[in-house]
Amino acid sequence: MTEILSLSYEELKREIQELGLERFRADQIFDWIYKKRVFDFEAMTNLSKGNRVFLKERFAFPVFSMKSRQKAKDGTEKFLWKLYDNEYIESVVIRHSEHITFCISTQVGCQLGCAFCATGLSGFKRNLSTSEIVAQVLYMEKEINEDVDNIVFMGMGEPFMNSKPLFKSIEILHDEKGRNLGIRHFTISTAGIPNGIKELADSRLAIKLSVSLHAADNEKRSRLMPINRRFSIEELFEALRYYQKKTGNRITFEYILIEDINDSFKDAKNLARLLRGLKSFVNLIPINPVVPQFHRPPVDRSKAFEEELNKLGIEAALRVEKGTDIDAACGQLRRRELRGNKR
Repeated sequence: MTEILSLSYEELKREIQELGLERFRADQIFDWIYKKRVFDFEAMTNLSKGNRVFLKERFAFPVFSMKSRQKAKDGTEKFLWKLYDNEYIESVVIRHSEHITFCISTQVGCQLGCAFCATGLSGFKRNLSTSEIVAQVLYMEKEINEDVDNIVFMGMGEPFMNSKPLFKSIEILHDEKGRNLGIRHFTISTAGIPNGIKELADSRLAIKLSVSLHAADNEKRSRLMPINRRFSIEELFEALRYYQKKTGNRITFEYILIEDINDSFKDAKNLARLLRGLKSFVNLIPINPVVPQFHRPPVDRSKAFEEELNKLGIEAALRVEKGTDIDAACGQLRRRELRGNKR
């Protein structure tokens, strides 16, 4: 049985015609799914009863059940989804004054093992399918009864280690017949996979890029992010320069501030030196309380780091925290659920 959320409009139209139905049925189905957020063929009332039964026998929606939904004081919402194989993933709704952003997962868990990350602590299980990635967007829109404005692939997993479903899901959500979300409203966040960054550059899609950096030298970054032992800072930045030359896009860098690890003036100077020559913006993020051995710097120290970068000509800002009271860092709900299941 074909997962219907894995099909682009053109693919669905071809399949519909091959099954002997009129091509305009694809328009009707896409309208029900992506405009009306209806995920049951029985409810698609402008299709005949026979067609509804016929479609139900040939196409399936992904098995998603909402295990929990938490809402923070600032409006941030976090969803824990149970999948067909009893695995769990998380998605987050982030509300800003003028827009809504969805933080979407691309894998069940993560194999990169970053020292500060809750997702990696629970291990890696598998990649998500295209339909499971798309479903997070549509199901959250249905639950909150609001349209998303921006999508960031910054949830569980490394997007570029599941690149085919990642790009296919963007194609589907961008399609004007479907969700019709502008291509510049997508951001891919990577821990630093050079081939994926170059693939994005060569796609000539104006998708934004965010890089989890967290340290400006190989020794320190390898300690925090083991992927750096495979792809050094030099190799990563060669790919980033290629991306910027191809696209002209500014690159956002995520930099988690960890007390006495990467928050000194020397670290700020090294970071400024590394970013020189790139159009960049640095998101400074005081570490979430996930791993006991890592602590947040005092507020004044974090602010001093920000000011030092700006003084050195690097645009940077301390991120306004959202969702801390509901453990909005990806992986925290999944870890809690997995621990609960083992009791």
